[in-house]
Amino acid sequence: MKRIKQGYNYFFYKIYKSTEYTSEMGGGKFWSDWKAGIILDLLCFFLCFSILIYYKIIENNHQELGNAIIFMGLLFIVIPNYFIFHHQDKWKRIITDFDKLPKKKNSIGTWIVFGIVLLIIGNFIFSFYCLDQQARKDQIGPYTPEIVAKERREDSLRKAQQI
Repeated sequence: MKRIKQGYNYFFYKIYKSTEYTSEMGGGKFWSDWKAGIILDLLCFFLCFSILIYYKIIENNHQELGNAIIFMGLLFIVIPNYFIFHHQDKWKRIITDFDKLPKKKNSIGTWIVFGIVLLIIGNFIFSFYCLDQQARKDQIGPYTPEIVAKERREDSLRKAQQI
């Protein structure tokens, strides 16, 4: 459990360092800890939401997710992250601890974190692709026969008007 917490803290550290670097290039670093926290919250949300999408596909569940469920999920991610990083400025200790790492180890960690971020974002996009394919197969949502027939009629009318 300690290694998972340390990995999560390192993930925050690398995101913090990248937001700090990009903020300096953009006109000054401010609130880099909050920016890193928001990015980490978004990545956690992407991961949880894609898992939920895969669950819907596997279970063939056609019910929509309500706004309340999404809001509760966001709170379930945001509140613990606040207490992990921002409560009593714990992020400062995390940054100073990881700043002591050797440069080579830190650069390897940068690439690992970058790869994980790309994997999470790619997984999120792929989950929507899978959801779209499932909707096409089940003919639900924008792929219901009535909607498809209506669009075909409108397309044929547009083509007839162009002629």
